[in-house]
Parts: sequence; C-alpha cells; structure tokens
Amino acid sequence: MEKWECLFCEEPREVNLFWPFCPRCGQPLIVSFPSKKLSFNLSQLSALEKFQTFLPLPRLEKSLLLGEGNTPLLRLYRLERKIGLDFPVYGKNEMANPTHSFKDRGTAVVIQKAVSLRIKKIGTVSTGNMAASTAAYGAKARLNTFVLLKEDAALEKTISTGIYGAHLIQVKGDYGQLFEASYRAGKKLGIYFANSCDPYRLEGYKVVSFELYFQLKGKIPAYIFVPVSSGGHLLGLILGFLNLRKQNLIGRLPHFIGVQAAGCAPLVRAWEKGEEKVLPVKNPHTIAHAISNPSPPAGQLILKLLRKYKGQMLAVSDEEIMRAQAELASLEGLFCDPASATTWAGLKKWLSFTPARKIANAVLLLTGSGLKDLTPVKERGKISLIPATLPCLEEVLSSLAL
Repeated sequence: MEKWECLFCEEPREVNLFWPFCPRCGQPLIVSFPSKKLSFNLSQLSALEKFQTFLPLPRLEKSLLLGEGNTPLLRLYRLERKIGLDFPVYGKNEMANPTHSFKDRGTAVVIQKAVSLRIKKIGTVSTGNMAASTAAYGAKARLNTFVLLKEDAALEKTISTGIYGAHLIQVKGDYGQLFEASYRAGKKLGIYFANSCDPYRLEGYKVVSFELYFQLKGKIPAYIFVPVSSGGHLLGLILGFLNLRKQNLIGRLPHFIGVQAAGCAPLVRAWEKGEEKVLPVKNPHTIAHAISNPSPPAGQLILKLLRKYKGQMLAVSDEEIMRAQAELASLEGLFCDPASATTWAGLKKWLSFTPARKIANAVLLLTGSGLKDLTPVKERGKISLIPATLPCLEEVLSSLAL
C-alpha cells in the first residue's frame, strides 16, 4: 500500500489528496520511496515508461500521455564565451514539453494517478503555466477541470489555457489565501486540486533528475540553477537525486542554486538572514510572474534541504532578468520566459561573488517559453522593424548585409 511521509519531520503521514501537507509542520508531503532495488527501462520512448519503477504508478495508461519529458540538454557555447567561462554550461530545455513548460511532467503523473483512483474532477491554482498544463491533460483524460487563475495572469497564458475547455476562474485576492481556499473547496466538492507541491506532481519533476543523470553519461551536474516559486520544482529535483543515491547510482547530490526575482524573494530573504521560517512578501512586484509566489508552501523544507546538501538561494533584479532573457534568445536561440532567464542571470551573479574554483559544469533549468508572456518583451521595446518597398528591397538588404 502506498505511503506518504514528511521530509521535514522525517515521519510517516496519512495519504490525503485534499490536504497534502504535514499536520505538524505544515510542509508538503512526499510519496515514500521504496527500499527495494529498482531498474530503468531505457528502451522505451516515453519518459514515464523509462522511469516508471521509480514512480508511484504500478500501471501506466499510455493513452493519457502527451509526449512529456525527454527534453534536450543543450551546451550553451556562446553564453560561455560571452563571459569567458572555462567550464561547460548546459540548458535543460523544458520548453520542449507539450504545453511548453516543465509543469507537464508533474501533471502527467497527477493525471495518471487521478484516473487510476477514478477521480472525475481535477483542478489547480496557477499563475499560468500549470493552468495550461492541467487543462491540456485534463482534456486528454476527459476530466472536469477547474483552473483558478491569479488576477494578473498574462493574456497569452489565459488564452493557452482556455482553448482546452477547462473552467477558468480568475480570482481577485491574496494568492496564498487562494491556495488554501482551493483545498477547502476541493474537499467539499470532490475536486482534486493538484497544486504546485502535490506529492504526485513532485514525482513527475523527479524525472528531470533521472534524465540529467543519463544525458551526462551516468554523472550528475556539479551545479543546477533553478527558478524557485512555491518550491515544488526544486523539491522534486532534489527527490530525484536522492532516489538515485538510495539506489547507489551516485555518491552525492549536485549543488542546487535556487533563484528568485528580487521583487518577490521570500526564500532569499530567509536564507540571507539564516532564518528557518519564511515570511510572506507583502507587495510582490516582478516581471517574472511565474515565480512571484509571496508565500511559498515548501519554503521551510527547501531551506532545510539546501542547507543540508550545500545549496544556496540568491535573487536577481528585473533588469538582470531582462538582459539574461535577451542574451539567451539572441545568442542561443532560446526564447524562454523571465522566470527561466533568472537561471542565467543567477549564474552570472553567483560567479561575481564566488571564489575561483574548479567547476565541472553547470545546468540551467529553462522552465517555460517566452511565448507564454510577451509583456516583458513589449515593455522592453527593443524589437525594431525596418520598412522597405519592393523596388528598394535589394538596397535595404544590401545596407544591412555589409
């Protein structure tokens, strides 16, 4: 029988889809990992099939898959050269997922679990990426899907969610209160709200860790830079590498560097002050809307794990984010959202105050597509159009080709 546990209290807990948090510490619960020897099935094409034995999915319904996972790990040569790095930097391109963000990995596992439990109604609270992902997979599984959007959700994200036929509810009010209210309503109405730190969603995020391990030929990244909002994505990555270590495939974990936007950085503030508790940000303001969570539900657990495994938290400004987004696009052809760009901005800032040392490599988690939110690009106003008429086209091209 499946069991859950609290990684913060290090104790077993009851399974409860309608409130997946520890009754003692309030931190997210995780699915207990079995102690038996497991194996990979790399001959399979589907990412979930390859790593199924590491997931709480005894049976996999292939008709519910959308081609999630198996995303490219790209060497970022031109960015390396731009700042004179003497170690390789890779970008894990999660934009290649079906709805163009890493959220599809978690949603794929959530939907598999919901269908196996004969759940008919699912939902999520989202700034945008998880909304589109839940709506898409909910449509595939023919589930009645409810999406609670933040009031300031980007138009592009709203459109890309609504097309799947989910019920979209744009809620005015505090995001943290909305998060808790969804569980109360879900329990009463029988809606499984698989939010950012849902235990099964975390299981889907683990697969990124497994893919990195094999893409680096049986080794682990030295440093991984991850955008942090609720903390669920980073928590899932850590769990994946802990699973690999429990199977004696690796001896240690990577150094995780969590990155937040300076305008909404509750974890960074707690980290720098050496505090265990995370205080909510009262007036969050950043262009990186995907990570503007003023009260991250996995905050305390993330701080504990980063301290335990020699990780770190840092913040970058909106100006640094916009510059990083432009560099990723113009130098590497990767148009990612501002939240993703925090990883490149974070690596540059980290290098500015990190003593010189031999670094094997670094991986940037590029979590979502820039096409999901065009507001920062519009505001930057650096896209220029050159007018031309047919008679003078060759002349214009000639002037530009010099």
